[in-house]
Amino acid sequence: MQISSAKESDRDEVIALWEACGLTRPWNDPSADYNLALANETSAILLAHIEGELAASVLTGFDGHRGWVYYLAVTPDFQKQGLGRRMMVAAELWLRERNAPKIQLMVRDDNEAAIGFYKALGYDVQPVVTIGRRLD
Repeated sequence: MQISSAKESDRDEVIALWEACGLTRPWNDPSADYNLALANETSAILLAHIEGELAASVLTGFDGHRGWVYYLAVTPDFQKQGLGRRMMVAAELWLRERNAPKIQLMVRDDNEAAIGFYKALGYDVQPVVTIGRRLD
């Protein structure tokens, strides 16, 4: 398995992976998210390829206060093989290299499988409420 940073030319394949894994929502434009991540030095999309085939992705970024993870996705054919864990290690390394003191991510409260996955990696459900507003 090789992990590398995404390029412009990877966009369609990566977004197809995000869609196959159920990570996109009608109110979020994954193409805009992809473009913004590539345009900023404070974020990256890391990709894992196995024998030339896209197997996993993770979008990570550092806002100067916390590291964040989005779009952790593993191709259904490669799930349950430790790739999600390896992608989180890669995201954590990327953030450590930028001196991020903490890593956070958001998971929908009804996604028990994802919550269990992150707990197994040593992440804790934080006692916070996320408050937001769309700026469209």
